[in-house]
Parts: sequence; C-alpha cells; structure tokens
Amino acid sequence: MLILHFVLWLTLQSLCLAQYHYHINCPKNNPPEFKFPSEYKELQRVYEWKNLEYGFPSEKERQEVLRNGRYNPGSPIPIDIDVYYPPNGARPRLFVTSPRFGQGVPYSLAYITDVQGENGTVLQAYPSYEWHSSHGGNCDGLTSVYRVHIDACGQMWILDSGEIEFVQHCAPQVVVIDLATNQLIHRYRLPETSYKAKVSRFVNIFADIRDPPPGGQCKDVFAYLADPTSKAIVVYDVTGQQSWRIENKFTYPDARFGTHTVAGESFELLDGPLALSVTPLGLGLRRHLVFHALSNDLEVAIPLDVLNNATNWRAGLSASLSEFVTLGRRGVQCASHVISRQGFLFCGFLEPIGIFGWDIRRPYTRENVRLLALNPDTLQFVSGMKIVRRPSDGREELWLLSDRLQKIFAGTIDYTEINYRVLRCDVDDLLQGRGCF
Repeated sequence: MLILHFVLWLTLQSLCLAQYHYHINCPKNNPPEFKFPSEYKELQRVYEWKNLEYGFPSEKERQEVLRNGRYNPGSPIPIDIDVYYPPNGARPRLFVTSPRFGQGVPYSLAYITDVQGENGTVLQAYPSYEWHSSHGGNCDGLTSVYRVHIDACGQMWILDSGEIEFVQHCAPQVVVIDLATNQLIHRYRLPETSYKAKVSRFVNIFADIRDPPPGGQCKDVFAYLADPTSKAIVVYDVTGQQSWRIENKFTYPDARFGTHTVAGESFELLDGPLALSVTPLGLGLRRHLVFHALSNDLEVAIPLDVLNNATNWRAGLSASLSEFVTLGRRGVQCASHVISRQGFLFCGFLEPIGIFGWDIRRPYTRENVRLLALNPDTLQFVSGMKIVRRPSDGREELWLLSDRLQKIFAGTIDYTEINYRVLRCDVDDLLQGRGCF
C-alpha cells in the first residue's frame, strides 16, 4: 500500500511538470514568500496626466459639450494603451481608451498628440470625432471602448461595449480599423446568443493572428472577448463569422478576492475574466489561451484547438471542463497581463505594487514568478498592458497604463497630483535587469 501511494504521488508530480507546467490537482505545498532584490528598477515614464486633457474640433464644440453635460473633465478614466509603429519608420502612434462610465466622456478612443495642455498631453478622438459624437445615438460609430488590440498587420481591433453609464445603447461590437488609412475594414455586431442583455460588459479583446507577416496577411483570426460581469469569455471566429460563449466554474470570480486593495485603499468588485493572452507561435508547444478573472488569484488555460471549435461548447456550464487546466495561484489580484514571443508572461500585481514576470515553460510558483519592477506610486493599478514589436530592430517593448483606480472608487482622487501614466521598457532589458531607456 505504501508503494502504491508513492507511485500515485510520483504520477501527480509528473502531471505537474507537463507542457507549460499546468497543474491538475497537484499536491499542495506552502509557497514561500516573494523575495525582493535590494534594488528595484523603474519603468520609463512616457506620458503623465493629472487629468485627461481632451481636444475638440473647435472651441465652440468644446463649450457646447461642457454646457450639455457630454463633457465633464472629472469623468473620463483612462483604461488601456496600445502602440502602432508605422512600417515607414515614422514615429509611433499611441492610443488611449476611456470608457463611458458616465455621461461626461466626449470620446472613448483617442490618440496622443504632441500638444501640451494644463494637465498633460492633449488627446484627440480616433478615428475621428464624428465616430463618437452621437453618444450612443448612432450604432455605426463607437459608443464605449474599454480596450483595443493592434495586430502585426497594423489593424486595430476595437471592442465596443455599446454602453453609456451602464445603459446599453447599442449591441456590443468588434470594429477593425486599418491604421495606415484610418478606415473601417471590418465590423461584427455580437448576436444576442453571445451576450446577456443588461448583464454583459465587454472589457477586453485579444486577436490571435494565425497567419502573421511576412508570410501571412492577418486574415486567419480568432478574437477572444472578456465579459467579466456575466462571467464569460466569447470566442469570435472571424472567418466563419460566428461567436459563442464559454461560461463555467473556471471563468467565475472568487469571493475571497472581491476586495481589491491598492496603496492602502480598497474597493469591492466581483468580476470574472479580464486578462486574455495566447501562448505564442514558434515555441513548438500546443497553444493555449491563458486567462484569469480580475477577482481571483487563479491563472487558467484552455487549448486553442478546443476553444476554437464551437461544437465543444454546446453543453453550456459543463462543456469541456476536463480541458481546462490550472497553472497556479498568485495569492493576490492582477488586472491585465501579456505574453512575449519568447514565452514570458507579465502581470501587474496589486500588492506588492509591481510588475512580475513568469516563464510559461516553468511551474507557476512563487519561486518562478519574478519581481521585475516595483514602484508603489507610479504602478498603482496597471489596467492596460501591451507588448509591441519594434520594426526597426525586431525587439519587443512592454507598454503599461496605470490609473490609480482605487482612488476613483474611493472618491479620493486629487487632480493636483499625477494620476495617470504611460510607461514602457524593452522586454529584454526588463528581464535581464538593465535600465529602461
């Protein structure tokens, strides 16, 4: 009997060392505390705002939206950042989103200009002011954008929740813009079977390009949409023009992580899936979607070949449960995460307030989750995170947006202070302990 128990123990240990080191009912060990180096490296600060500084087509328009309440300078909250490097070697273009949590957000997708305002660098509406100016009255425009994803072909995938102040004005939609021409090239309005009316709120999108350049044209795409309020992930098959929901115990939050504490201030939020990334091409491994709920410390993965087959999900809550694999637990919440082409996952922890990295080929344990940058001030709630490939030398950059969300929830935000920041670092420099320049 003792030998049998030992063999079973060894079998469980070998499962824990499987591809990507996914853990399936692995023996529980008490994880050690995070170990911090004596010196912490900061990220390069690219932009900072006390409050978002919006530009308008004219001063007359600015005064009009101030008068009718469609612009309230205290209302917009930046959530996401993404960066586009034009192939002609021109300067990168930076984009910021600010969802319409309230009525006073004049537009929710913008690019950062070179103009300096009183509170920071001025934003301008993207693709144009007219795309946003109906405030939900024209569903061919953009109503409320939480996050975007720029692919390797210079296409911006925009996830529009269709809400203003949590009221559904338009159906949720995926809009794709060609950044070289700023023209619409694709639109998909989610059918009612893919979301829950008056419950769903789509906050994140990841477009997996299965035919990237130089050999491909970014036409073979599956997009993954995070719907944390209805506790689901939606898969959108772009070629097949269909979408389906995945909702089960792995997409649900954990009540123990419903309280989010950042820099001593707390707020309550019981949200499902938020962070979405896929393991990269070229590693010779079965590819997975790696995700987690905002209100959970559990990191989860599902194979893409299973996820992308609509027939696997017809059984609802019980569908394909055996295909989900748990990577491990953090013991703390993390908002957005990204995975580099070499297989390093980056995530901004709420406590300690820093950026952590993990090699997906090693076990997801505290020994292998490394602190890469720590700043209790500038990294308060990293809500936007992207990895961008620089075309000039092929190196990858990590871009972040931090927004001190806990102060917004608590009503303690002070607009005489810097509240919102865009930061960056070369991925290799960050991993190897060099400075971020």
